[in-house]
Amino acid sequence: MAKIYIPYGTVEGQTAHIVEYIADVVRANGHQAETADLKHSPGPFPGGYDGVIVAASVHVGKHEGYVADFVKKNRAELERLPSALVSVSMAAHGDEQTAEGYVEKFEQDTGWRPAHIGLFAGAVLYTHYGFIKKHVMKKIASDKGSPDTDTSRDYVYTEWDGVRRFTEDFLARFAEPPAQS
Repeated sequence: MAKIYIPYGTVEGQTAHIVEYIADVVRANGHQAETADLKHSPGPFPGGYDGVIVAASVHVGKHEGYVADFVKKNRAELERLPSALVSVSMAAHGDEQTAEGYVEKFEQDTGWRPAHIGLFAGAVLYTHYGFIKKHVMKKIASDKGSPDTDTSRDYVYTEWDGVRRFTEDFLARFAEPPAQS
């Protein structure tokens, strides 16, 4: 059984939902998972973990600065352990090249090159936004040709089966070898 640490950054909460789902998949596969919202608990890297999945959302073209700071401070540990990056952005919903560009920029900024990367779409949460942000997001959606402009509801684009497959692929390295007969 492996113990997986999942530190993350989120602005509107969808990355936190994705992280909780990842933790559930980890536990369903017989491992332990601990999540940590880096905005509220940016302490030192805790010991005793067998793997790490760092998750961050993208807003205005960048991942959260405090997640990048965490990665920079703990890069040696992230390189020592099996580790992965989960990048959550609206670009991951139909513009993979841009989503990959966000990850490349994050890698350049932090110096960390994770071997396992998951690109997942986030959500447009109109019902959670204030008046101005709601209308700005509606205009952005409309300008991109999206039909998702009804501000009385939310739109979740996360592909949950993809999140599950990503997590199970990451966990495969911790599988026990079959017993020799």
